[in-house]
Amino acid sequence: MCLSIPAKIIRIDNEMATVDIGGASYEASIQLVPEAAIGDYVLIHTGLAIQIIDKEEAKASLKAFDDFEALNVSMDREERETGKHLI
Repeated sequence: MCLSIPAKIIRIDNEMATVDIGGASYEASIQLVPEAAIGDYVLIHTGLAIQIIDKEEAKASLKAFDDFEALNVSMDREERETGKHLI
């Protein structure tokens, strides 16, 4: 099973974007969606933006992820300890 997470693009540098996911920033490749722009919402899977989605769809998906807050806290802790981005 694959999991993708909605994220908002906040900065673009060539083929890499900085995205916001729940207040945390991550780097993601936009090679698969070169038309993506700052302010767009994209689905992120394993560090790749795989699709542009509309704001309402993104917000609905993010609401569902609120139930996984404990998991996010755990992942953030692991990222800080290892220095590796998990998304």
